[in-house]
Amino acid sequence: MTRALHSEPEPANSELTSAARGSSAASRSEAPASAALSEPLRENETSDTAETTETDSAQLAVPSRVSVVTGAPLSVFVVIAAYNEAESIGDVVRELVVRYPHVVVVDDGSSDATADLALAAGASVLTHLINRGQGAALQTGISYALGHGADLIVTFDADGQHDVADIAALLNPIYDGRAHITLGSRFLEKREKMPVGRRIVLFFGVIFTRLMARARLSDAHNGLRAFSRYAAQRIDLRLDRMAHASEIVDQVVQTGLPYREVPVRVRYTAYSLRKGQRNGAALRVAFDYLMARLTR
Repeated sequence: MTRALHSEPEPANSELTSAARGSSAASRSEAPASAALSEPLRENETSDTAETTETDSAQLAVPSRVSVVTGAPLSVFVVIAAYNEAESIGDVVRELVVRYPHVVVVDDGSSDATADLALAAGASVLTHLINRGQGAALQTGISYALGHGADLIVTFDADGQHDVADIAALLNPIYDGRAHITLGSRFLEKREKMPVGRRIVLFFGVIFTRLMARARLSDAHNGLRAFSRYAAQRIDLRLDRMAHASEIVDQVVQTGLPYREVPVRVRYTAYSLRKGQRNGAALRVAFDYLMARLTR
């Protein structure tokens, strides 16, 4: 069960307002603000293949992008799954809302003040009454964003390891029509030192993903991603816990939509390493993912 502590201001459109009141996780059925972001790219819109890599970091500023229908700026929603993140969530949200005012935090059954601190920092907060897992929390947030008119959706970690400045680089290929989905990669550029154990686990994760999903990615489990509205409507996470990171790559490939990796920075701090997935949990994640594939 999910309850909303706070929600975005409801749109003036009466039909959408009624739908939003009925369910905070409902998908919006009206025509979205930007046709370019809600329809598949036509063949002449891009010459890139689905599996391409974005290495040009020259354009870091978000372009001035507006709806071709209404002339209003396209709305970007940032979705954060959070579980007992009271130590970091306030700072993360405050940094985000300066540039991206639509920040949605899904408090996944925390026992600390995560929800209150996120709300005070300016986020819209949804709360799972029990801890369901990161995959479930992200799906709740994505559904909420779609139901509240998001044109683009970004997933972002709660522990402070992602850099807000990297969101612009993720959005640019979608704005420009080169992709519907962008995936952050910490391996396309050498920006920071990574613990050896984490590097080994991620290396095998990449091999596993290439074998199972047939996706040529350099970073299989990076939580920093961006989706056009059209792409986000085709994401339906069923694996509640950490195996969703492999499941989402599966679904990205299955959409048939153009996607690409973008170099991003991951900041490893004592807190993020303590909160992050344990290296030994990788086998459980792989097991959960494989069982889900066998039974679906």
